[in-house]
Amino acid sequence: MNTFFNIRYEFDRSAVSHAINQQCKTPGSDYICVADGVILDNVNRNPEYLKVVNGGMFSICDSSYVPLYIKWIYGVRYNQYCGSQILEDIVKSRKYRMAFLGASQDVLDGLRTNLSKLNPDVANMLFVELPFLNVEEFNYPQIAKEIENDGADIIWIALGAPKQEWFMHFLKPHLSHGVMIAVGAAFKFFSGVDTKRAPKWMIDFHLEFVHRLFKEPKKQFFRCFHIIRTLPSLILNEWRIKNG
Repeated sequence: MNTFFNIRYEFDRSAVSHAINQQCKTPGSDYICVADGVILDNVNRNPEYLKVVNGGMFSICDSSYVPLYIKWIYGVRYNQYCGSQILEDIVKSRKYRMAFLGASQDVLDGLRTNLSKLNPDVANMLFVELPFLNVEEFNYPQIAKEIENDGADIIWIALGAPKQEWFMHFLKPHLSHGVMIAVGAAFKFFSGVDTKRAPKWMIDFHLEFVHRLFKEPKKQFFRCFHIIRTLPSLILNEWRIKNG
């Protein structure tokens, strides 16, 4: 585990898998953030949100650019581990009972259908459409009770950043078991009824953000604007950290 741009990242996929497995055997709950460019921007503009993101087990790197910045600055190569990939990996493993929270009912229905093709056990797992509320307004004790009655080990959250990280932070004290993982748009990608992930060639050439811009121009334009505005100072600060 290493800290870059103020975020505690775990880049080793086997270490991520081991940590999840150990936490599921341990009393108490915890959470993992899937840190993309939006989270990177927000944590460096909001100290309280930074505490939330670093208050979990660790973050995995959902940005294809952060590993490039790290290589430029430190000469060390790391790989992206995006939300849709960790979701697919854990679903395919068939090791855990899971709950899926967030998104609209049609997205959840499509998600159940498509994930059941990867893991037939998913058909009988918990899918919950959350109401459209401010993050402080959710009934966290009731949500936790529903999850614990189900016995889920992994709780997937899809509310979009930064809301979903705050949601995990507020839900954590009410859960006595499990690992929460916030995966943002991954529910939509796997549902088959909403935004699809970019083609592999765009992902390979670090152009996934262009695909998202075309699919959700209003939403993604402002996100990209803030990321680009924050980025130069982040890189400069990281150079200063490296050079003491």
